[in-house]
Amino acid sequence: MQPLSVYVHIPFCTVKCGYCDFNTYSGMDNLKEAYGAALVAEVHANASLLSGRSIASIGFGGGTPSEVAADHVAGVVAAIREHAPLEPAAEVTLEANPGTLDRPQLEALRAAGVTRLSIGAQSFHADELRFLDRIHSPQATAASVEFARKAGFESIGLDLIYGLPGQALNAWIESLVIAIRLGPDHISIYALTVEDGTPLARRVRKGEVTPLDPDAVADLYEAATDRLAAAGYLQYELSNWARPGHHSRHNMIYWTDGEYLAIGAGAHGYLGGERYENVAHPRAYIAAVEERAPAPRPASESAYRPGAVMAMADWVSLRLRLLEGFDQREFDARFSVPLRKVGGAVLEDCISAGVLELVPRVRLTRAGRLLHGEVSARFLAHLQNTLAPTG
Repeated sequence: MQPLSVYVHIPFCTVKCGYCDFNTYSGMDNLKEAYGAALVAEVHANASLLSGRSIASIGFGGGTPSEVAADHVAGVVAAIREHAPLEPAAEVTLEANPGTLDRPQLEALRAAGVTRLSIGAQSFHADELRFLDRIHSPQATAASVEFARKAGFESIGLDLIYGLPGQALNAWIESLVIAIRLGPDHISIYALTVEDGTPLARRVRKGEVTPLDPDAVADLYEAATDRLAAAGYLQYELSNWARPGHHSRHNMIYWTDGEYLAIGAGAHGYLGGERYENVAHPRAYIAAVEERAPAPRPASESAYRPGAVMAMADWVSLRLRLLEGFDQREFDARFSVPLRKVGGAVLEDCISAGVLELVPRVRLTRAGRLLHGEVSARFLAHLQNTLAPTG
């Protein structure tokens, strides 16, 4: 069987940022011990799903995984290894926020089996960090990178956010320059999005905040593309650049139709063609695991098997996030139908518009990388209009 990946969700944060719509909670430190125990119990309950598989990667996301004790992380990794061996080159990634890390903790995380850190720097300007409700300083990010290197981490990533209201090009480039100077092995950049139901969305609706013009956001992205390439980082996905050998193996599972087990409150999984989601609230999650274990997937709240239309659309959308794109024969084999047959005119329209190419591989052009969402939406709409009866 193909190797399996495991996603572990840690929902705790010191402060929930105003732009964030992830399943995260502040002020719940009193649940951390019980939550750590529930994670381990859920892993053991899923023994039958892990048995016979090897583990390609484990990803601790959040929330702020670095806010929980290193022994909780170690406990989860050890529990997984009880039921399935890690591949020789397996990646164990942990997301971390500056200001929540010190050298002893990092050394403990390294000893626990974490091989890769993804540090949420977001910006190197204090005013931008305040706008984003981040509680760390630019100096804290630099200190976190230094501590991580001294603790023995050989793969360190930095995350940055661009497209803030009023953000100037020179300010964005300055953050990029500082990030590059710190020498991370991986850099991710994400455009600030206004998500429904967030405090940021309410501020925008009230006219307190004006989102940056989309053309200006595109200019920031293009500037990052050029600056990171000049610094020797290779872009392999729309939002991700890495030094050779340091791409995110765990995230590649998501983008290439790999299977992954969900552990933790609100975690999403994908097994046997079925997508499922765990109960979201940490208290409800702990209760579900305690009540239903040792049954497999004790915290699962909902599940669905995508029909043909959504399966094709999801597959193409995810694969188009990769700069290498995909070989048409991969789609044809996966869905037993030629891509050109189901794609029809929409593919030709995208090619004519200069945003897509089919030869030698199906992939977005440089201009198309700015329009991934539009290309994906058009492909889905086309499938819904032509294949809906089978989807």
